[in-house]
Amino acid sequence: VQLQASGGGLVQPGGSLRLSCAASGRTLDNYAIGWFRQAPGKEREGVSCMFTSDGSTYYTDSVKGRFTISRDNAKNTVYLQMNSLKPEDAAVYYCVAVHESLISSSFTHLQALKVIADFGSWGQGTLVTVSS
Repeated sequence: VQLQASGGGLVQPGGSLRLSCAASGRTLDNYAIGWFRQAPGKEREGVSCMFTSDGSTYYTDSVKGRFTISRDNAKNTVYLQMNSLKPEDAAVYYCVAVHESLISSSFTHLQALKVIADFGSWGQGTLVTVSS
C-alpha cells in the first residue's frame, strides 16, 4: 500500500491541524499505520499508531490528550487530528503502514512503531510549523 501525507501548514501555538494520510493500491484493512515526525536536528519520533484490525491506538506521551488518530474507511484515509499545538510539535510528519502480520501480538507499541518504520514505505511528509 502507498501512502501520501498532507494537511500540514503554519499554525499558531494552541491551534489545530488535521493531517491526512491517503492510501492507494489497496485498502488499509489489517494494516498498522504509524505517524512519525522529524524536526531539524532531531531524531525521528513515532507519534501515534493504529491497528486497523481492532482499531487500537497508541500515542507517545508528549501528544497524549492532544492528538487523535482515526480512520475513514470509505475514503481509505487515516487522519491525525492535532490540537493544542506547541512549538515543539513542529516537524515534518510522515505516515507509514505495514501489514499487521509483520507485527507480533507480543510486541509493545514502541516495537510495533519500529517495525512500521523499518519495513514500511516512506513517502513525502507534510510540514507542520507552529509559530506565532
